[in-house]
Amino acid sequence: MTKVFRTIRVMRTALRAVRRNPMRAMLTILGIIIGVAAVIAMMEIGKGSATAIQQTIASMGADNLLILPGIASKGGVSMGSGTTVNLTPKDCEAVISECPAIRSVAPIVGARGQLIYGSRNWIPGDIYGTTAAFLEVRNWTNLAEGNVFTEADVRNASKVCLIGQTLVRELFAGKSPVGEEIRVKNVSFKVIGVLSRKGANMAGQDQDDILLAPWTTIKYRVNNSSSSAAAGSTSGSSVNSLSQLYPCSQQSIYPVPSAVQAADTPLPIRFANIDRILVAARTSSDIQPAMSQITALLRERHRLRPEQADDFRIRDLTEMNNAMSSTASLMTRLLLSVALISLIVGGVGIMNIMLVSVTERTHEIGLRMSVGARARDILRQFLVEAVVLCLVGGALGILLGHGGSYLVKFFLHWPVKTSPAAIIAAVLVSVSVGIIFGYYPAWKASRLDPIEALRYE
Repeated sequence: MTKVFRTIRVMRTALRAVRRNPMRAMLTILGIIIGVAAVIAMMEIGKGSATAIQQTIASMGADNLLILPGIASKGGVSMGSGTTVNLTPKDCEAVISECPAIRSVAPIVGARGQLIYGSRNWIPGDIYGTTAAFLEVRNWTNLAEGNVFTEADVRNASKVCLIGQTLVRELFAGKSPVGEEIRVKNVSFKVIGVLSRKGANMAGQDQDDILLAPWTTIKYRVNNSSSSAAAGSTSGSSVNSLSQLYPCSQQSIYPVPSAVQAADTPLPIRFANIDRILVAARTSSDIQPAMSQITALLRERHRLRPEQADDFRIRDLTEMNNAMSSTASLMTRLLLSVALISLIVGGVGIMNIMLVSVTERTHEIGLRMSVGARARDILRQFLVEAVVLCLVGGALGILLGHGGSYLVKFFLHWPVKTSPAAIIAAVLVSVSVGIIFGYYPAWKASRLDPIEALRYE
């Protein structure tokens, strides 16, 4: 209890000494206030800017994964990438429901063809059959005009589509295309929406040169394909003439539908394959866990034994992830260097004023030592004074920096994000600066000779 009372008495003496000259105390902590305020403001502005940069890079697909079919071989000859038929819409549903690191997922069926509107025509860079989730995966949900096709459109293979800004310019000469019809391989599509401008990707490819439609429409109406199993059974029955024991009886008594009628009324089939699956991880740091979860899930769904190789491939955009990581680390290093410089300047000011205080109070120190104060009591008193000054400066700096960052947001419209970690770090740094830069003056005061201190005028 004696130690506790002695500590409380030392703290009261230190606080009384700080209050004795409030103007000098305020000028002493001015450097800490400015340093901490600069750190808080820069951390909040920097964190907001980093978040904006991450969102921008994520909109380019930095958090995306691409699941591709495996490579088939025949007679020892590789048939090339994506030649196996083993990815299905059910795989998409399983990935989004059973992989916690996944934010959204969309199936993709690709096509190539010429778009025709009136007397104009254009071959787009991409024709994708997909679902509305494609826009969530690519962070492309804000349309320039119109609406997105729905799940009902996917189920019914509706002939509706969304087009990019490049198609609007090339086919419609800039006028609104919503409600108009364009033809893709002699299949008419109604334009129900226009995608917002996205520009080129990191590889220089025009992302606005795109048409999106329900994947069922692209697969069964445009590509006019079904599953490989169904196609194989159909071709086998048409080639095998041994089963046609009575050729005359093979003629149908019902009218045979034309190709256009068959395309307009696609029949549901048991198995439907897709070309690829586009996946978005929850965050960029979840990419590796997402790849592990997808790999385990698809191997289980495709019934692969442990010794068998994967019959699919997963690609991630490593280049974009590296660019985002290097940008974030660069900003962090820059902010830390500026914070260090600001706090060192404030700490030097604290040390300077504390040395002056020791010189001015030499006689007081001699009196305290003469009545029984020990060297560690003097050391503790001056350390407490330095820490109190830094804590007050840190608190005022936090308020000033937080208010300054929101003034920047209000007047300059820069992104700002509150950083509780920066506030906690500012308090800890303030205490550390008080201890580090206040220790030498406190040590110097505790080493004074009592007799020489009493003689000091």
